[in-house]
This record gives sequence, structure tokens and C-alpha cells, in this order.
Amino acid sequence: MKNQVQVRDGAAASATASDGRTRDRVAQLLLERGAATAAELGACLGLSPAAIRKHLDAMLADQLVETREVRRTGPRGRGRPAKAFVLTAAAREGFPHHYDNIAAAALRWIAQHNGPEAVTAFAGSQIQALEDRCRAALEEAATDPIARAEALADALTAEGYAASATTIASGGQLCQHHCPVAHVAAEFPQLCDAETEVISRLIGTHVQRLATIAHGDGVCTTHIPSRPAQTAANTVRTDKR
Repeated sequence: MKNQVQVRDGAAASATASDGRTRDRVAQLLLERGAATAAELGACLGLSPAAIRKHLDAMLADQLVETREVRRTGPRGRGRPAKAFVLTAAAREGFPHHYDNIAAAALRWIAQHNGPEAVTAFAGSQIQALEDRCRAALEEAATDPIARAEALADALTAEGYAASATTIASGGQLCQHHCPVAHVAAEFPQLCDAETEVISRLIGTHVQRLATIAHGDGVCTTHIPSRPAQTAANTVRTDKR
């Protein structure tokens, strides 16, 4: 009985892997052609209409493809108009790209022609939009730095940084588990510096970067000191006696 279960599990895994490879081939064809009908895709891949429909339906459900009506120049025949399939933007993101290389090359050009100060200015201008969006998300947050760090973590997570905030003995920590510009920031730390300055402004206190993904750490970690309690010893008296 155990062997039968293992055989069934192995067959299911093999079928799943085969389906994945076929859908990869469908995606590659659509990338090359721009658009294709189910009949055209089936003919290229040697699949029956029912088989290609199964794969296309799965890709539609996963929002990897979408349909468009095929424009015909001749007289329109009977039946429903033919539908062509095209890749969605999400599917195109799955293919290799060279955005990081282009960004790094652009920053090298800026540094070469205008100096490192220009790279710093560019980094600051690029992160300004992120700061504005996060500031709007923090409007209802309390003034306490730790509370603001928690609200900022939620705002950064919505931006794709997978952030979290925790309380520790010396204050708090803001952790970012994903960095969209890690490869470029490894060469241009000005990007990390600009982000740290934004965190400091949004939280309302000086913060310290302890680790960054760009420099080989697993998580970008920022320390947020707790606000010292006001005591009689550090209260300045202004009344006159």
C-alpha cells in the first residue's frame, strides 16, 4: 500500500513539473510573438485544443495571460471572434531583466561627470516620493518613536519592503526583509544613507543603521532609541526665585 501511495505521489509530482514546463514554453512563445491564438500555440507546441486550453485557463486564473480580440481584415465569419493571448505585466516581470545594471551604469555616469555629491542628491530626490507616501500613512500614528516605527513598518510593507518593528531593551528595531535596490546600493551606499535619513525624519528621532542587505546582511536593521523619561534632574527650571 505504501509503495502504491509513493507511485501516485511521484506521478502527480511529475505531472505538475510537466505542466510547469509547458506553461513556461507557452509564456516564451507569447514573449517572442507578442500575441497568439490558442490554435497557433497548440500547433507550435504539438498540443491538442483541449490540452492547450487547459494550460491557458490555468494561466488566466494566475493572471499570467489575458485575451484580446483578433482584428480581421477580411469578411467576418460565423461564430465568436477569435481571441489572442498576451502576457500580462506580472508575467513579463518573471523574465530576466537588466534594470539593476542600467541603474548602476546611470549612477556611475552621474558620479563620473558630476561627482559623488550629485549621486547623493539623486538618491535623495528618488526617495522623496516614498517619504511622502509613508508620511501620509503615519498621519494618525502616535508621537512616540516606537509607535511611529510600527506604523512605518506597515507603510514600508505596503511598498514591498516586508518590514517589521519590534521593541528591545534599548528602544526598538525597524527591520526590512527585502530591499528593491540592494544590488545597486552595494556600489552606491548613498541610497542606503538617504533611506536612513527618511526613516529618521518620519520617526522623529535620530536612528542608527546596524545592518543592510546591500552589504551582505540578511536584513536591513535600524535601531530606534527609546525616548528618555523626563526627570527632575534633567528638567530645566525657568522660574525665578
